[in-house]
Amino acid sequence: MKKVIYVLLFLSSMALTIWVMSGNNNAESKAETKEKEKMMTIDRDKYSVATVAGGCFWCMEPPFERLDGVVSVVSGYSGGTEVNPTYEQVAGGRTSHTESVEILFDPKVISYDKILEVFWMNIDPTQVDGQFADRGKQYRTAIFYHNEEQKAQAEASKKKLEESGKFDKPVVTEIKAFTAFYRAENYHQDYYLKNSMHYKMYRKGSGREGYLERTWGKK
Repeated sequence: MKKVIYVLLFLSSMALTIWVMSGNNNAESKAETKEKEKMMTIDRDKYSVATVAGGCFWCMEPPFERLDGVVSVVSGYSGGTEVNPTYEQVAGGRTSHTESVEILFDPKVISYDKILEVFWMNIDPTQVDGQFADRGKQYRTAIFYHNEEQKAQAEASKKKLEESGKFDKPVVTEIKAFTAFYRAENYHQDYYLKNSMHYKMYRKGSGREGYLERTWGKK
């Protein structure tokens, strides 16, 4: 019965997504421009960047945004070769990108290792074909390292997780060199705040919430 309820919740959340995407394009454009202008005021040279993919980017923003030392979390697309991909292209599996988040953080306040720890605790690192109800390469998990130090830390954290005995299946999350990040459309940014009811329905209906609670405990 639970599975039926989750499926219904998930289907209703997808219907609402389509409705949201069909909103006023002009208003969306203005909001996106305003958000980009806000991001441009941040002096990025003062901070470090982490880029990770953990399935639906709606669900990957909240865990990092609540951390002290994190300056911004932006949803977008990374890991592929296509330039300026759209949501429709990526979500439809028509690119080599995966939904990702770019995390800007102050290394004096929070470490990259802590970013990685939070990342692992918000995904299923053993799922090969996507994340939870979202299937396809566009939802694969990955860590895109920005330098050799990040690469070493990512590989060490993955090995630690593999050796922890937490999972009875292989950890398949990719560790790859960062190439490019393309910011997603504005309606995706902070979706959990803009459309909290739909976000909660999706998070539960997709199976993510239940899996994380069973694996790591209720937060």
